[in-house]
Amino acid sequence: MRTHQNIPRPLVRSNQWVIVISVIAFMITQQSVLLLVPLLSGFSSLFLNVHPIMEVTKRFLRKPMSEYVQEDKQQQRFNQILAVSMLSMAFVSSILGWTWLSLLFSVMVLTACSLAIMGFCIGCTIHYHISLWKQHRIENS
Repeated sequence: MRTHQNIPRPLVRSNQWVIVISVIAFMITQQSVLLLVPLLSGFSSLFLNVHPIMEVTKRFLRKPMSEYVQEDKQQQRFNQILAVSMLSMAFVSSILGWTWLSLLFSVMVLTACSLAIMGFCIGCTIHYHISLWKQHRIENS
C-alpha cells in the first residue's frame, strides 16, 4: 500500500496559524501553557504520525484532499522538527524563568510561521542548503 507523500496546503496552513496564534498569545500573557497546543501536536506528529490540528482541520475541507495544492510531506516533517525544537526551547526557557531566551525562540518560530503563511518557507530554504551541502560532501569524498 502506498503511503501518502503530500499534505494538502490547508492542513499545513492550519498548523502554521495555530502556532502563530499560540505564540502571540504566549508573548502577550507569558503563560507558557499556551505553547503546549502546538508543541504537543508537533510531538504527536513526529512520534505518532498523527497531527491533531490537521486531523481536526480535515473535517472542514470541502473538496477531496487530492484537489488542494499539495505540500511535500518530507519537507513538512523537517519544518515540524524545526518548529518543535524552537517551541520546546521557548517552553523550557519560560518554565525556567529565562524570559529573554523564551522570547527569542518564540520570535524565531513566529517569524518562520508568519513568513510561511505569506509564501516564503525558511525551513525549506534551510533544508535545500543542507541537501546541497550533503551532495557537495558526497561528490568531494
